Amino acid sequence: MSFTIRLTLALLVALLAAALIAPWVAAIVAVLGFRFPFPRIFDRVVMVALAVVMVQNAKRLGLGRRLGIGFANPGANLGRILRGLAIAIAAVAALWIVAVVISGGETSGFARLWARMPGTLAAALIIAVMEEAFFRAFVLDGMSDDFGPTPALVLNSAVYAFAHLLRSPARFYLDGLHPLAGFQVLAASFGQFGHSAEFIPALIGLFLLGLLLGRAFLLTGTVYFSIGLHAGFVVGAKSWRIVAPPSGLLPMWLVGYTRPPLISGVGAWVIALTLLILIKPLTRERKRS
Repeated sequence: MSFTIRLTLALLVALLAAALIAPWVAAIVAVLGFRFPFPRIFDRVVMVALAVVMVQNAKRLGLGRRLGIGFANPGANLGRILRGLAIAIAAVAALWIVAVVISGGETSGFARLWARMPGTLAAALIIAVMEEAFFRAFVLDGMSDDFGPTPALVLNSAVYAFAHLLRSPARFYLDGLHPLAGFQVLAASFGQFGHSAEFIPALIGLFLLGLLLGRAFLLTGTVYFSIGLHAGFVVGAKSWRIVAPPSGLLPMWLVGYTRPPLISGVGAWVIALTLLILIKPLTRERKRS
């Protein structure tokens, strides 16, 4: 059985398990006196269920071997993380500059940005490590065994884009036990893709980002450069709400047509395409004399 089929079956099992377990977790959380939106609880249960299923199928999916290769020689690759981080932040900064110019010099948010930067950067690195470990070191590497690097890159980027949009469109709370609530969240999450016009801009942006990160992984053979790029883009996305002028002052092609902001706009698409074109020389190590 191929890696992709095994992984698909594992994901389906994790989703089914989460749909069954999440309502009970929500009921227990409520009894303990906490109050969280059920979709948030469901997302966390999905993550835990997926982790359990991955561990159970680790040997058949080559989980340890793939992660070992993807994270090989961490000490020697710190420079790749820093270089990727610098490139991504510089790219996002170009969009910030455009926003400032269009808005007539509005820069009031930058003081808050510097104050929040340590926490934002730490969160961005955690997100980048987790997602690059799963989507690139594990999934892309496995799909490359099945289809070859280029088809796997395209398929992996599509999976990456859809996965980031597969969330419940409604925020609601549960009172008591509702055994079918998990399946309702799943139905709502998949059902929103029927309104394709609302998701096409976000899908395009996330797909291009997936291509860029995946290409960086394939060229370097490790996740370090893509971790740096990923973290830099997360910093940009999280900081955009702080430094950007009021949305009414900026065009949609810059702020984005839908959620998530920035990545769903043409400006971000141009940045992603430019970096994708330049990614091969950017990933090369400078020759030492």
